[in-house]
Amino acid sequence: MELTDAQIAEFHQQGYLFLPGQFTREEIEPLRREADSIFAIDREEVWRETSGVARTAFAAHTYSEPFRRLGAHPRMVKPVMQILDGQVYMHQYKINAKAAFDGDVWQWHQDYGVWQRDDGMPEPRAMNIAVFLDEVTAANGPLLFIPKSHQRGVFEAGHDLSTTSYPLWTLDRETVTRLADEGGIEAPTGPPGSMIMFHGNLVHASPPNISPWHRTIVYLSLCEVNNHIRRFKRPEWIAHRDFTAIEPLADDCLLSLPKPETVSSWA
Repeated sequence: MELTDAQIAEFHQQGYLFLPGQFTREEIEPLRREADSIFAIDREEVWRETSGVARTAFAAHTYSEPFRRLGAHPRMVKPVMQILDGQVYMHQYKINAKAAFDGDVWQWHQDYGVWQRDDGMPEPRAMNIAVFLDEVTAANGPLLFIPKSHQRGVFEAGHDLSTTSYPLWTLDRETVTRLADEGGIEAPTGPPGSMIMFHGNLVHASPPNISPWHRTIVYLSLCEVNNHIRRFKRPEWIAHRDFTAIEPLADDCLLSLPKPETVSSWA
């Protein structure tokens, strides 16, 4: 898959690009089942809300074959290589869950702000690319973006250690209000298999999910190989230290997975 000139221009202008229906239901279903299995596992990579439901599963590509394949899928990796103009490695991999009724907020933040402060990433030559495993609606905790906010660089942030179960470098209300008044707020919604690419400096958040419908999104945080992190403060399963360039798999790699009864997380 290659982005068009118009898509690349839209990404640079808005800070994100939404591509509905990039993966078929046949490709997404095994991932959806596998995510449920992973969320049920008691292991350090699976973070939970204060209520006990799963919030995030880190590094799933290291212990799950379906998610390993997704992490090297050409429809995810090649567009990022286009934008960053180089080979990329996996800086972070997470499956973010927003359980029905109990999915908690992700505060307003910039991902590169976190990567710079916690991981010593030199430049914002890294970005997120996400795939919906469930339908994402206005009701079940969609991503919220402030368009064009990536053009303003890295903002000052405070280290929020108490709002949720996961610590995060977050922006203050005055900054978010000013940016939103200037650029508005958008919330891409769509069916399972939809994909979003967004700049590391784009200001974003997501509200709690108080609906009766789950919302799960997979995120690959990909970094240009020469821009690899210099600080190793966080666990390796949060900020990876293998800077090997990803070799994209075949486009049909998700269609040759084992049958559902044999798909399971690795030990």
